[in-house]
Amino acid sequence: MRLTNLHEALSKRRTRGQKSLAVLLDPDHLDEAGCRHLLELSEEHPVDYFLMGGSLVMSTHQASLIRFIKSRSAVPVLLFPSHSLHLDTQADGILLLSLISGRNPDFLIGQHVIAAPLLRASNLQILSTGYMLVDTGRQTTASYMSNTTPLPYDKPTIAACTAMAGEQLGLRLMYLDGGSGAMYPVSPAMIRAVRQAVEVPLFVGGGINTAEKAQAALAAGADVIVIGNQIEKAPEFLGEVSNVVRMFNSVLKLA
Repeated sequence: MRLTNLHEALSKRRTRGQKSLAVLLDPDHLDEAGCRHLLELSEEHPVDYFLMGGSLVMSTHQASLIRFIKSRSAVPVLLFPSHSLHLDTQADGILLLSLISGRNPDFLIGQHVIAAPLLRASNLQILSTGYMLVDTGRQTTASYMSNTTPLPYDKPTIAACTAMAGEQLGLRLMYLDGGSGAMYPVSPAMIRAVRQAVEVPLFVGGGINTAEKAQAALAAGADVIVIGNQIEKAPEFLGEVSNVVRMFNSVLKLA
């Protein structure tokens, strides 16, 4: 049975004002036991998407982790690749990231050219995504590996215009990211500015390590919040942030 059209589902949720939760899984920091525990938690605390990837994937078990998740969960698995080498056709879809906050052509189009024939031959649903790194207090692996300068934290107008340009170029999702290990999350002011500038679904991640920060991101206009590092440190955080998303959606039903 074919998976629901991922972009269509995201767009419908966006139109209805529904919020979603995505968990970013880094193969370098996750083994099968940890993955099993996370899947058990996700049965009690619903997750909408699993993102698989990282800025520097050194492990060789990404494929086995995807296979493990797919055998035990109906939650869609989306690749979150930093390189064309990180493709895996077992996943349901791919956030095909174009790093529009930077000016490195390799991450604007270069890696995409290499990946294009592999993606064409696969059954992966392709979600073209405008990826915007934000300066959140320290250099992240993503900014170092991509050799790009993040968007200034206190310049929401720059982020809004960058997202606007990405949408005009045909990108179908936007992703504001503070990066792994961010000192603080993307500001509500920047999230709000981007939300007002574009119509496409908006992912926000990096530095969301408390329920309050998750709530602030959602209230500012994030359609999907992405958590990763904090789950690795404290898996029980999944319950806290899942409850925040559920509360937002419950209020929506009552309205």
